[in-house]
Amino acid sequence: MIVGGDRRRYWNGTCPRTPDGLMPTSSTARPASSPTVWSARGRHLGADPQDLIRQRLRALGDSGTVDDHQEPSETDSAHGSVFEARWRTPEDVTVRARLTLPSDAREGQAWVLVAEAESPWDQRWPSPATMFWPEAPDAGWDHDDATGLALRDVNRLPADDKAVRRLFREAVRDSWNIHLVVHEAMTPDARGLKPLHPLLPASLRHRVVEHRAAPQQLRTVNWALREAGVQVPRGGAVILPAATPSEEDFSVRSVFLDGSEPTELVDTLTRFAASGRALPDGADDAVTALREQWQLLTTEEELERERRLVAMYAEALDAMTKSRDLYREAAERAHEALAAYRESAAAAPEGPPPASGPPTSPLQQLTRTLDRLKGNGRNRPPHDPS
Repeated sequence: MIVGGDRRRYWNGTCPRTPDGLMPTSSTARPASSPTVWSARGRHLGADPQDLIRQRLRALGDSGTVDDHQEPSETDSAHGSVFEARWRTPEDVTVRARLTLPSDAREGQAWVLVAEAESPWDQRWPSPATMFWPEAPDAGWDHDDATGLALRDVNRLPADDKAVRRLFREAVRDSWNIHLVVHEAMTPDARGLKPLHPLLPASLRHRVVEHRAAPQQLRTVNWALREAGVQVPRGGAVILPAATPSEEDFSVRSVFLDGSEPTELVDTLTRFAASGRALPDGADDAVTALREQWQLLTTEEELERERRLVAMYAEALDAMTKSRDLYREAAERAHEALAAYRESAAAAPEGPPPASGPPTSPLQQLTRTLDRLKGNGRNRPPHDPS
């Protein structure tokens, strides 16, 4: 089945605003995503997420897929569990990844996964999610944290118009993942009802939330998308903008829901993932933690870290030594100046003798004058009227 529509540019370059303020309107600049970083945030709805991760890491470590992995011992347990893993891509590029299970009072278990490669990320590389989580379809970990929707399945849009708008607001405001809205121009057959997930590059399969709109929902969907500044073509697809929208067009004129590879859609998703858009809330902290708190070091990295520490301590010691020498030099000059002052004071001629008694303040002088006047008044003889 081939469906199509006209390609249009709908984003006008201004930040979307809503009367109730639910869409992001903050002008605070967020850091842009790095081309070497892969990040995702999801929610595990099953039991024992730590055991699932440990079993997966052990299995991939035994098979040689993962070079090394560990649970760092020097992490703050109040912030949840942490797992680290390192592997190499088919092109022999080293990837380091850190998965965190933050403390969370909501249903299920939230997870944050950040990976960084030594070169720009290739979406054809294996997904970091599959290095920590099992790939079984019923594993329970593959849900978007912001909306609760599945990452590897079709998510039918609600029938209620306002519910559709609320869903898109949540996706734009809070989600770390890529939200794709696909419109069915006509009711697809069994092949078209299947999710597009298996047809995407490996590194995109666990970052894309597929929203599917029925043929009769086009007007409702585009009404709900006006706040985001985008529209979906009839029989096509559009990627919801991130918190900081872009003027670049991320719509697809036609989506072929017949089981064939959606080449144009894959190109658009890949371009969006590499567009350097602003990081969502919390992602910058996760990337910083990966880079600055990484503990799974190779022998060469351990040696390099020790060399850097030795160099840092040497610089600090040199600075302290220079500071001590400057202080000593300043003290010696102060002593010399004091000695010269004492010698000049001893050789100077004596001045007039100082006045006896402590100095008198103006208030004391005034008080004494008034006392004298009072005394003179008492000693004056009485007036003789004759």
